[in-house]
Amino acid sequence: MGLDKSPVSSLKGVGPALAGKLAKIGIFTLQDVLFHLPFRYEDRTRITPIGMLVPGKSVVLEGEIISCDIAYGRRRSLLAYLQDSTGQIALRFFHFTKAQQRNLSSSRSIRCFGEARLGATGLEIYHPEYSQNVSAELPKHFTPVYPGTEGVSQQRYRKIVSQVFALMSSGDQLDELMGDIEHPYEIDINNALDLVHNPPHDVDMDALLAGRHLAQQNLAFEELLAHQISLRLVRDEINRLEAPCFHSPGIDYKALISSFGYELTDAQIRVAGEVAIDMAQTSPTLRLIQGDVGSGKTVIAALSAVHAHENGYQCALMAPTEILAEQHFINLSSWLTPLGITTAWLTGKVKGKRRREELESIASGSARVVIGTHALFQKDVQFGNLGLVIIDEQHRFGVHQRLALREKGNKDKFMPHQLIMTATPIPRTLTMSMYADMDCSIIDELPPGRKPVTTNVLPDSRRDDVVTRVKSACQSGAQAYWVCTLVEESEIIQCQAAEATATDLSRELKGLEVGLIHGRLPAAEKAETMNQFKAGEIDLLVATTVIEVGVDVPNASLMVIENSERLGLAQLHQLRGRIGRGKAQSHCLLLYHSPLGETSRQRLNVLRESNDGFHIAEMDLQIRGPGELFGSRQSGSLQFRIADLLRDHHMLDDIARIANQLLRNDQISARAIIERWIVSPEEFSQA
Repeated sequence: MGLDKSPVSSLKGVGPALAGKLAKIGIFTLQDVLFHLPFRYEDRTRITPIGMLVPGKSVVLEGEIISCDIAYGRRRSLLAYLQDSTGQIALRFFHFTKAQQRNLSSSRSIRCFGEARLGATGLEIYHPEYSQNVSAELPKHFTPVYPGTEGVSQQRYRKIVSQVFALMSSGDQLDELMGDIEHPYEIDINNALDLVHNPPHDVDMDALLAGRHLAQQNLAFEELLAHQISLRLVRDEINRLEAPCFHSPGIDYKALISSFGYELTDAQIRVAGEVAIDMAQTSPTLRLIQGDVGSGKTVIAALSAVHAHENGYQCALMAPTEILAEQHFINLSSWLTPLGITTAWLTGKVKGKRRREELESIASGSARVVIGTHALFQKDVQFGNLGLVIIDEQHRFGVHQRLALREKGNKDKFMPHQLIMTATPIPRTLTMSMYADMDCSIIDELPPGRKPVTTNVLPDSRRDDVVTRVKSACQSGAQAYWVCTLVEESEIIQCQAAEATATDLSRELKGLEVGLIHGRLPAAEKAETMNQFKAGEIDLLVATTVIEVGVDVPNASLMVIENSERLGLAQLHQLRGRIGRGKAQSHCLLLYHSPLGETSRQRLNVLRESNDGFHIAEMDLQIRGPGELFGSRQSGSLQFRIADLLRDHHMLDDIARIANQLLRNDQISARAIIERWIVSPEEFSQA
């Protein structure tokens, strides 16, 4: 039985309890053990003289215990002093036993490992690992440190890894799955794994820590290849499915365009045409529509929904928040009702009799366009004949949520067409790797007359000046947002901060109406506050980042964002997109708390200098990495074991070439690569 089939329980010392703990981090087989890779290393290959210690460095020390006593202070601790010919250092234990105290007191010499820190007695090491076997040979390799799980110590996991490598040395090896295909990072995969788990003392540690060692690049290449192949296979599978074949847009479609009262941009016309051509095919559309804030993606959604209606099919539009869903409902119902097209509205707050009525109209098909939040994919929601699914801000939904909605249209082996919309521009690097299973359209043009928002960066010590500016703007007839960002990792504290800010600003801005909206308010209260703001009854809206998407108030032309240094560029750009929607020149003021770090300064300068969402997204990718842009924890699409899209993007052209070769000539190896790296390949469908 190969390493990929042998269960981890076949190893010595791995019983059911330990196997269960390993399963929690995706380790079921011996191959899984190998691909659970270290994230850093410790140098235990040499002994450091105590006199050469520097704070913050983990080292191996050797010497004599010259005293060991219980120390009393704020916390009771066991304090032992270790001495060599160059000096002495305190070893402190807050958790200890009587036996440990006796053992250390009687020790003549010990060898220990730990991080030196400044403490009450000078340099100290807290809870060092130690042994009385000072004659033991020092390791010849750097010691790996693994991402852990509760109940599995580093020492225990290292023993598990050692057992697997012992089996490999006796003949059990992983197969080379790329065969004779040439690529720039070729190295035997077994040797690559050995080096990553057991780097020799003469390894280029700088390259290893940066993920640029040839062994790591080999593994990263194969992981990205697995990802690319899985997306290609998903797309092939989708192409084999059947979808409703729509005829060309008709009278209602053209009437909707005429009703807007303005000319569509060339970009909107182009993208709408691409979508219409897609939906005339007999296989399901899977198209990503990117458009910067304010570029008019909702118009594309409305036209596509009407196109589905003209062909006798329903359309479901799912948004991540009730505010955004409600905004879509208001817009689409105002456009579609005059055409005799019924829209339904379904979110968590729609309950009782109204919910039953909405469910009946959806199931019967009389509701032609259904708009809502995640409530749309609950079990009691049944569609009459769902032909088109539109997902807005798709990265905010989990993969299984998107699949669940698509499955609601799976009748008679037909699958609905699917459009994915995002106002978070996606850099080419990520589009090539994350969305290889999709066709992509970009609305790269803003409607005429839109003025770019001017952005200024100010320290929060100038808050009084900012309040004066807000007062002047509101007294002149404008409206403004004051955004309180997340200071603590707690929604409750965030909302409390927003409430306190609203109270302070109400006191400072007498004569102006100050409103408040945050995530913990009841849905009805949030909706009422937003309606008052849209109607001009509120001058200044204090809000958390709940207003990041979907809020459209053309008269709002000033935004203040507190603690702006705490947010990523993509989120700041989304927030800023709430203003600049009317004819007045709009201004965004980014307040930061001094001192400002170099990364934060760089980020805020990018936003000050540019309104181009794609440029901002590229910079965000460089500064913060891909996970921050796309909520990797939720989407599951960016949790690579070793690959890094920013670091490894230069591989993508070779990866695309080799993926094509394998899919054309060796499907068995192609699927084996996926199984090696991806636990659930179907989760990469961007469903």
